Amino acid sequence: MSTNPPAPAIDGAALLNEVEAFHRRFNIFPTEAAYVAVALWDAHAHLIDCFDSTPRIAFLSPEPGSGKSRALEVIETLVPRPMVAVNASAAALFRSVSSPDGRPTILFDEIDTVFGPKAGENEELRGFLNAGHRRKGVTYRCVGDSQTVTPFPSYTAVAVAGLGSLPDTILTRSVIIRMRRRARNEKVEPFRARLHEHEGNVLRDRLADWAEQVRERVIEAWPELPEGVTDRPGDVWEPLLAVADAVGGDWPRRAREACLTLVKASQVNDKASLGIRLLTDLRDHVLIGVDRLPTVAILDRLNALDDAPWADLNGRPLDSRRLSRMLSEYVTADGEPIASRNIRTAGGVLKGYHSEDLADAWQRYCPPPPENALQPLLPLQPSSEGTAA
Repeated sequence: MSTNPPAPAIDGAALLNEVEAFHRRFNIFPTEAAYVAVALWDAHAHLIDCFDSTPRIAFLSPEPGSGKSRALEVIETLVPRPMVAVNASAAALFRSVSSPDGRPTILFDEIDTVFGPKAGENEELRGFLNAGHRRKGVTYRCVGDSQTVTPFPSYTAVAVAGLGSLPDTILTRSVIIRMRRRARNEKVEPFRARLHEHEGNVLRDRLADWAEQVRERVIEAWPELPEGVTDRPGDVWEPLLAVADAVGGDWPRRAREACLTLVKASQVNDKASLGIRLLTDLRDHVLIGVDRLPTVAILDRLNALDDAPWADLNGRPLDSRRLSRMLSEYVTADGEPIASRNIRTAGGVLKGYHSEDLADAWQRYCPPPPENALQPLLPLQPSSEGTAA
């Protein structure tokens, strides 16, 4: 009885180089890190059962015509069982994930029509996308005449594209690619489905074969995360780094460099938490080198910052009432809500904020400070003393 010899080992690094090159023919991504992340994401979709979580990949832009849909079209040729969704309902999506034909890779274009400012709330779909990030994620529905509560699995790979931003619960589970329109000197090859879909499918099938060869190794993998990448960003990047380590070559190094680049970019661009932005701006731009500052001076400095939201919050500048409300959501090292205190100045006693009250929140919530912000704190005035309110 003859047995077929094992298939020759596939060079994962060379294969992923081809996947990246395929994207480069049709996509202009904003950074080199984006090409690395997208190629790793394509490969991870073939190994999704090996991981505890799957990162979403989000192509976002402020204006149409930035290549978001084209990115999804190319990805569609490379991933297993692609399901293209536009305005799909949550019911349709979770039933597709439960299909006996196999778990799909969901490609959700025009996601802004679901979560945009004019779309209203769509909690069911948001819940599906959130739950499906984790392997154990399920969506519960009442089924049949008896309305029996039935769990439907939600775990599946999802890529989305849209204008603007997304709910923070989805953004924090995503690798974010901020797309932009092509410059006049940036050229790409026109993507023609009849010509290029087959080429992508050949790469897809080779990715599937490679995934089978490394599956057992990836299941046991616990990739080392770059320093400073923890918590939710660590969950997002762990599967992609595991793929990079299994691929080998220079992909482990490139993956970790891309991880640091894109995680940092997401923190800079993330406007979901206005409170963290406020804390960071207070530390890096307002309370630099002083141990306290009156509220009126803090507001003047915040509202004068370029590229900051404070001068126009829904048509009005940040005022003392809103500043107080936002900071009171955080606490001091003693567990007390951050609040203004009396500050004695040459002009009298004014309400203001002390750096020592903000220090614990700075340490817990803000990214590391820039090197030029690390300087000793000096009193507002040498003879000034603050008194508790």
